[in-house]
Amino acid sequence: MRGRVRGWVRDRSTLPRDVFVLALIAFSVAVGFGVLVPVLPVFAKSFGIGNLEAGAVISAFALLRLLTSPLAARLLRRFSERAVLATGVFVVAASSAAAGLAQSYPQLLIMRGLGGIGSAMFTVSAMTLLLRSVPATMRGRAAGFFQSGFLLGGMAGPALGSLLATISLTAPFFFYAATLAVAGTVGLALLRPPVHAGASTSRPGVPLRTVLGDARFQAACATNFAQGWNAFGVRSSLVPVLVVESLHRSPADAGIAFAIAAVAQTLALGPAGRFVDTIGRRPAMIAGGLICGLSAAAIAFAPDLWVLTGVFVIFSLGAALLGTAPAAAVGDAAGPNSGQPVAVFSMCADIGAIIGPLVAGALADAFSMPAAFAVGAVLLIMSSALATRMPPGVPEPEPATKGTR
Repeated sequence: MRGRVRGWVRDRSTLPRDVFVLALIAFSVAVGFGVLVPVLPVFAKSFGIGNLEAGAVISAFALLRLLTSPLAARLLRRFSERAVLATGVFVVAASSAAAGLAQSYPQLLIMRGLGGIGSAMFTVSAMTLLLRSVPATMRGRAAGFFQSGFLLGGMAGPALGSLLATISLTAPFFFYAATLAVAGTVGLALLRPPVHAGASTSRPGVPLRTVLGDARFQAACATNFAQGWNAFGVRSSLVPVLVVESLHRSPADAGIAFAIAAVAQTLALGPAGRFVDTIGRRPAMIAGGLICGLSAAAIAFAPDLWVLTGVFVIFSLGAALLGTAPAAAVGDAAGPNSGQPVAVFSMCADIGAIIGPLVAGALADAFSMPAAFAVGAVLLIMSSALATRMPPGVPEPEPATKGTR
């Protein structure tokens, strides 16, 4: 056991400093985003609108993020990842503060939507920088460490948001803006600029057409779409309803189940990253897709909250593999300068997160809850099948990666 702990610490100590900084920024961003979760729909409805219009405030952010991801990739051709990341974070900070000052529903909708532009800039630049900062043999561990920042922030944010809401409904917006301002400043101060001017754009990357035809990239995008559909979409929209209407428990109980699963996933990310880097991306994505797919199908049949929580924990173990292996596979397929492929990869999750809740909700209304979850399960299992086309093993180290930062 002591040997495993020492190995875990040694793995972390060998990660480049930029990975730690990116994880810290991810934590700050996730905390701020989570702070808004309990209050955003309530604040929107304070303008006298219905549930549809309140939902549009959330969708506007995701839609603008989706539409502007290609723009973020283009910006990386002219500016460094560090500059694009910080600018994106500051854009979201400004839009959050402006949303907190909104005096009408249209103002809130526009300001919240504009934040999606900054989110796209942050996501694409952060993942591109992450993949470029580490050798191929460490991409899984780096992706896992980065995801840990998001998960920890996502767990802390909603609880903190509920406390801030006791002050006022707008307090979380300004807190979000403040945490983002800190995150952007940290990025500018601690992320290392390229050693040579224009280093991020001077080395030719793999052409996008070549990357799109790569089995590794195709499997990674299919997995990200399925994860967006299930983890970010269907579970968030249907599980609270399932807990209340079928299990006859409170919405707070659903939150507890989600929190336990998030803790399990955070703990599993370290071992998952090592598995991805030592055993391979293909077995991780095959196993992760199967675990998540089968557990997603089982969610609707849980007889009580304890079984549901157990199913969530199993899902989270598969999600730890799918939170590390696909990102590493994108880096393998695209190489260090991967702005455009990362944008496509990110958009797949966004599309799944937008479409998934709508389709699942329609299926639940027209047929049943099991039918709604079954479709998501099929997508995950299909992504697992696509991963069988990937080459086995792990890639060789890339000498060009060393010394670029």
